Amino acid sequence: MATKPVKSIESEEQRLHRIRITLSSRDVKALEKVCTDLVTGAKAKDLKVAGPTRLPTKILRLMVRKSPCGEGTNTFDRWEMRIHKRLIDLHSPSDVVKQITSISIEPGVEVEVTIADL
Repeated sequence: MATKPVKSIESEEQRLHRIRITLSSRDVKALEKVCTDLVTGAKAKDLKVAGPTRLPTKILRLMVRKSPCGEGTNTFDRWEMRIHKRLIDLHSPSDVVKQITSISIEPGVEVEVTIADL
């Protein structure tokens, strides 16, 4: 009977992973600050960094009548919300990413981390 090789935890953590960090927010300044913090932290650890890549801005538009009863002049309010997105790609072991992503993230910025093997 053949035995299966047992994977050690150390070798699992030392393998390189392709990590994609997706940031999204309504506030551009907060989003750019988090992006620069992540990129400078990754470059300080001598990691291969690609990004931040700016994705197209989603504009959610809503047009509503001002009048509550429907009578009178047809006047409308126009509301819009802009959602900005950034992508950052890293090539590093998974334990290093935990250290990089432990920075303080601005309120209103959503972070999604996807890890894939190389």
